[in-house]
Formats: sequence, structure tokens, C-alpha cells
Amino acid sequence: MIVGVRIDFRLIHGQVANLWANTKQVTRFMVVDDEVSQDATQKQVLRMATPASCKLSVLSVEKAAENIKAGKYDAQRLFIVAKKPETLLRLIRAGVELTEINVGNMTATDEVKRIGRNIGMDAGDIAAFQEIESLGTVHLFMQMAPSNPAEDFEV
Repeated sequence: MIVGVRIDFRLIHGQVANLWANTKQVTRFMVVDDEVSQDATQKQVLRMATPASCKLSVLSVEKAAENIKAGKYDAQRLFIVAKKPETLLRLIRAGVELTEINVGNMTATDEVKRIGRNIGMDAGDIAAFQEIESLGTVHLFMQMAPSNPAEDFEV
């Protein structure tokens, strides 16, 4: 069961690992990122940041979609984290049903649009969010920490 989906360029870190894990009673974090899934050093850092009470999967978009659709995590409380909206759009295109996406910390070196202190988007991010919004099936919201109120997110 997917209990949370978050965009956060930092992936697993204190805020996600502790606050979101406790609030959502996460039993498995899934980092979805084609590059990180091939990088042993980054995977080791993510393992160290993951709470001992949670399992961790670091997968490519293709493998994540395959595993989710096969029901591999149905008995777990799965929290998906990706760096970019394009990654989640690719999951959706691959047939993974996402009902909501929490837009957390995003940074872009060549920003086109900034929303608050924590969200900087480039043209690719904007296009991905617009396509996700056009589906009409995914609620996009911003919530930095569980103690903060959720706010609707619009590009």
C-alpha cells in the first residue's frame, strides 16, 4: 500500500526519515531514480539515512513500476521518494496509480520559476507538473513537514 509520495531532491534525510516515517507509519521507503539506482555509494548513504525500522528499495523507474504493479509491496506501508516530477510522471505512464504527490524541496540550477524558499523549478519540471495536473487523478500539494498544513500546489 502506498502511504505517501514525495518529491524531494535530498531523497532520504532527517525530515523524511524521521518525521514522515513516523507520521505515515512507513515500513519501506522506495527511492525511484535511474541514476541513483546504479550508484553504490549513493545507495549506501541512503541506507544509512533510513530508519532501522524501515526497509529501503532504490530502484529505476522501470523496476519500481514493475514491482509495484506486481503487488510486491502490497503488505507494506510504502513511501515513494523521487528527486523530480518527471520521475513520478514516468511511473504514472508505466501504469502506477498515484493519487497524491507531496511537492517538497526542489532545487534547479537554471530556475525558471520559484515557489517559496524550497521549490525551484526548471522548464522540464513545469511541463511534468502540467501533464500530471492534466490527468485530473493526482492531487498535488505542498507540505514540508507533517506538522505544517498541506497547501494545494499549482504550477
